Amino acid sequence: MTRPIRSAPLPSAAPPSGFGAMPQRPAPAASTLILLCGLLALVVISFVTLPLQWRAFFTQDALRTTAEFLRGFAPPDVSRPFLLKIAQGVAETLSMSALGTVLAAVAGAALGLPASGRLGVGARAATRALLNVLRSIPELVWASVLLIAAGLGPFAGTLALAAHTTGVLGRLFGDAFENCSPQPAAALRINGAGPVAAFLYATLPQALPQMMSYTLYRWENNIRAAAILGVVGAGGLGQMLKYYLSLFQMQQAASVIAAMLAMVAGVDALSFMLRRAMTR
Repeated sequence: MTRPIRSAPLPSAAPPSGFGAMPQRPAPAASTLILLCGLLALVVISFVTLPLQWRAFFTQDALRTTAEFLRGFAPPDVSRPFLLKIAQGVAETLSMSALGTVLAAVAGAALGLPASGRLGVGARAATRALLNVLRSIPELVWASVLLIAAGLGPFAGTLALAAHTTGVLGRLFGDAFENCSPQPAAALRINGAGPVAAFLYATLPQALPQMMSYTLYRWENNIRAAAILGVVGAGGLGQMLKYYLSLFQMQQAASVIAAMLAMVAGVDALSFMLRRAMTR
């Protein structure tokens, strides 16, 4: 009787080099550790040096006065004449933010081209210095300065939003142009296209979705800024809020605050849908 022949087990193949064990985690750079330690030290120093009176904030007197102040806002004024006045303020605030953003987008696109270095190193340095100045000055400071020249009202607020936003969008647009791939524009130039045509048909289509996203995001920010600029007399809901708070008419102020929240939420939702539609 013959025994069945058992086949010998096949030797297991060794894993190829480069697979199996995970590579070692790279050691953090010394500059990164120094930066993190510096930021941590700044946070600790901020808490130590600032006179934060947490106990006084949570005393019974503070809680009682805060509750009395908040009770003055209820119920909000929802009368028809006052709601029509709020609607006018909402339209004025939206107009200020939209027009300021459009002006800033046009000026930012014009300044973003030299800021990207396409017109030379000197033009890049000068344009970026101008953009740094524009965006370093807050909207409230711009509005305070422009109110002297343009007078009270939404015109000064619109110019203030446009000035600050131009500095922000110009820098972002310049970076977008600088990060575009040069191969499509170079291919058009080799085939006889001029520099303007190469920019419009090769560089601009690459940067346009990012530019639109930046513009919509800044419009959201300008909605909030336009609501605040009214505090210095630039019109819109902010001016209404300052007026009613200064007269201690809390119920009317509560309606204005509710309109601000609804307007900002609506614009955020609209901007999100537009950005989502552009990125599909």
